Formats: sequence, C-alpha cells, structure tokens
Amino acid sequence: MQYKSKTSMDHLCRWAEVAKSSLYYPAHPGPRGIRASTHTIVGGCGLVENSLVVDQMRAVLSMDYCIYGYRKMTAELRELEYKINPKKVYRLMKEAHLLSGKRINVQGKRKWVKHRRIAAKRPMEYLCLDIKYIWVQGESRWYYQLSIIDVYSRRILCWILQRSVRQNDVIALMRWLDLRFGLKGVIIRNDNGSQFIAHKVREVLQSLEAKQEFTHVATPEENAYIEAFHSIEQSELIDRHSFSSFFDAKRHIEKYMHWYNFRRKHGSIGFMTPVKKWDEFYQKTLFTFTLSGEAEVGHAGEQPSRNNQTNEDDRQGKVQITPYPSTSSLLTMPSKTQSGSYGTSDELSVANLFEKIVQTIRG
Repeated sequence: MQYKSKTSMDHLCRWAEVAKSSLYYPAHPGPRGIRASTHTIVGGCGLVENSLVVDQMRAVLSMDYCIYGYRKMTAELRELEYKINPKKVYRLMKEAHLLSGKRINVQGKRKWVKHRRIAAKRPMEYLCLDIKYIWVQGESRWYYQLSIIDVYSRRILCWILQRSVRQNDVIALMRWLDLRFGLKGVIIRNDNGSQFIAHKVREVLQSLEAKQEFTHVATPEENAYIEAFHSIEQSELIDRHSFSSFFDAKRHIEKYMHWYNFRRKHGSIGFMTPVKKWDEFYQKTLFTFTLSGEAEVGHAGEQPSRNNQTNEDDRQGKVQITPYPSTSSLLTMPSKTQSGSYGTSDELSVANLFEKIVQTIRG
C-alpha cells in the first residue's frame, strides 16, 4: 500500500506475485448462487415457511406403508396445491433426513440373468468374470485383477493383474480365449462394470458369436462362481501374505493359480481339481465315438465321416474336443495302425496311462 501512489497496480501485483482477480474480487464468504428460498407458495398466492412444508412431508410419510422418494413427494405436494419443484423437495427432504434409499438407474438394452444357479454340462459352456482389488503394501496402492472362470470345472482360464483394467484389456482376453478354446455359443456372465458394458466389448463378443448376460444391479450373488473364487483367493493367499511390490504380488498369484487349478481339491465338483474335472469330461467324450475297422478315403485335413457321435448332449450337433492346453493332442486321440484302422482298447488305455504319467511328472 505504501507504493500504491508511485506506480501502477499492475506492476505492484507482478512484484508481489498476486493475481489481480484476487485483489479486486475477494473470495465470497458464503456459498455461490442465489440464496435458497425460505417460503413456498401454496393455494392462490399464500406463502408458508419451509418448516411447515417439511411438517406436511412428515405427515405424508406417516401413512401406513408409505416410503415416498422426492419425486412421489413432489406429486403429493402438488395435489395439496403447493407450487414446488422436485429440486426444492429433494433439498428439503435431504436437510430433514427424509430421503429413502437411492435408486440406481440402468441405461441401455442388456440381456439380464434369468437364473442365479448355473447347471453347466460341459466345459466352455458358461464363463464368469469379475475384477478384484489387491493391495500391494510395498507400493501403498491398489492393483486390479481380472479373472475368468469356467463354471463346469471351476478352472481359471486366464487372469491379468494391472494398475487398471480397461475395455481393451477385456477385448484382448476374449480374443485370446476364442483363439485358444473357441467362444462360439459360450455364455459369458459379468456384472455392470464400465469395462463390460462398453459398446466395443459387446460388439466384439457378438462378432465372436458369444452370448453375454449381465447380473442385476447390486446382486453379486448372481455372479457367485467368480465371487466364490475371489473369496477363496482372499483367505488362502491375500490375507496370509504382504506383497512388497507389483512383481512380488504377480509372482505369488501365478503360483497360487497353478495350485488352484492343478492341486487344490474343490468340494463342489466332487473333491477334484479343476484341471482333472476338465480333462475327465474330454476323456469321456473321446470314447463316445463309434470306430469302424476300415479307414475311409479323404483329403488331408478332412475329418472322416465314420466318427459318428452316439451321445446327444452336444452343442450345435458336434462335440468340440479341446485338447489339453499344455500337452500334445496326440495323447488324447486314438493311435492309427499301418492298416488304416484305429488302435485297440489296449492301445487306448496305454495312451491314457502315458498321459497321466506326463501330468504327474509335470506336478
């Protein structure tokens, strides 16, 4: 102030590093905008205090079985000749703690879950996926784990651990699953997360001929299979370890996923491991084909017509035989003799025994 008469205010603000706007327009002591009204019009032109309007609201809510929100309360007050808008009703009800539970509005057309319990008859019929938060103590931050489970075998098909999970990550996992197992006709169940309801994700799944269904809002029990896995992972891994870094957490999760899929017995599938349940189905499916004694003439890569199916529990008329991911597909197919016919039952049992030995060695 002592230099105010010697130079311009612009120079003084520059020297003092003070914005001119803060000098001429000081901070407002109260909230911005027009002050809230204290009275409400009722009837022809009468005015009543807002406290009387709140008393009228309490009288309405005191009726039996009445749990009105602010929209229905607005309609009720207007029938009583109050000239009031929904925003003011919401403000008065909020100040008086009269609001009921908030409703979550859902936008867009989606296929909703019809049955909470899934009766899966084969692998790759139903898949469930969800995101779990994992705390990394060494970095003092959360990471996101996206896991996809096969409902029939309870096997975790794939998972990722990242700082964030976006729609492109979901699309990449779906394309990987389609290349590895095939997603045609598979029903994929997920919640209403932004990563799953994205238009790009839904378009990709539609192009892969997969069927996507959404759980209802605030009903995690409809996605119970992946939620149960996350609960198991929480109690067996996360609650028992403190992760020093992202790489430490990822290393532990990799070991746990191998334990869960290959070693841990699951009670809901007959105290079997998920991988054993998965392999058991395809080993049974393999022997449902009738094998003739003579080979038919065909071109290279052509499937002979002698492999007629005897079971009727298939998808789209054909059983999709998916070989074991980490072993050769030759271990799960009958050997072919020099005469062109497939091997005997003894040779098939030897092949299956050899496969079991390989799996045992792999641990």
